[in-house]
Amino acid sequence: MNIADLDLNVLVVFDAMLEHQSVTRAGEALNLSQPAMSAALARMRVQLGDPLFVRTGHGMRPTPRALQLSEPVKKILEMVRLDVLQQPAFDPATAQRVFTIITPDIGETVFMPKILSHMAVHAPRIAIRSVAMSSEGAGEALELGRADLAIGYFPDLAKPGFYQQRLFKNTFVCMVRADHPRVHESLTMADFMAESHALVRPAGRTHLFERFLEAKNIKLDIRVELSQFASLLTIISSSDLIATVPRDIGHVFASLAHVRLVDPPLKPPSFHLMQHWHTVVNTDSANIWLRQMIKSLFHD
Repeated sequence: MNIADLDLNVLVVFDAMLEHQSVTRAGEALNLSQPAMSAALARMRVQLGDPLFVRTGHGMRPTPRALQLSEPVKKILEMVRLDVLQQPAFDPATAQRVFTIITPDIGETVFMPKILSHMAVHAPRIAIRSVAMSSEGAGEALELGRADLAIGYFPDLAKPGFYQQRLFKNTFVCMVRADHPRVHESLTMADFMAESHALVRPAGRTHLFERFLEAKNIKLDIRVELSQFASLLTIISSSDLIATVPRDIGHVFASLAHVRLVDPPLKPPSFHLMQHWHTVVNTDSANIWLRQMIKSLFHD
């Protein structure tokens, strides 16, 4: 017969009959009624071309053909259980692989130190590859399997086919050099407008604070436009410019350079940092571990 015509359920019935040699007990083991078992046994005999089990005074005895099939059927069912039905386990302590995470340079600065510190202890053979992309590029990379996860502010990924999980709420803060001659503990709107500013415009990214100012018709004196937040470390610490940055990166920079943070004179917008992944990896054990690790490290 053609294998396409074979109902693999008959192999399960065959295995139960071989073990119990009783229609009733085999049905109980499979949670099937006796009529259902009898019908399954009839299909099995037709498909395998042999009586297979014959009623005797000592129960349903296997035929020579049944005994011949015994070992191959057990191997097939064990292969299905282990290789098809069982979700492969992921052990971060021994796994060796590279995860690709999409996040902007600001995300690398905030997320990567904690991630690497955690993995050094719990996943010593796992490596991280970080790439920066626009929301459009990130969606395509996740869908095609070129990336495992996107972390940060990607509002365009809130769409069918993608999952998202909130990590923490973020907002904006002003950053100036520690000994700025005019900006002290607080910043008035007049001071904010009078000072010159540094603006970061990373390629392909959403400029939330800039759009916020435009909506309020506020035009700042922009003296330098940058493509990366990391450049602010040396520029702000060596000039009188003000940079308005996400609060999380501001705290990192304040710990690394001769800068300090001041609340802006107007209430800035807030936003949620998320992790995003595609449906194709939603049940993958390795991706589940990665997401759980990120959530444990950054969830507020």
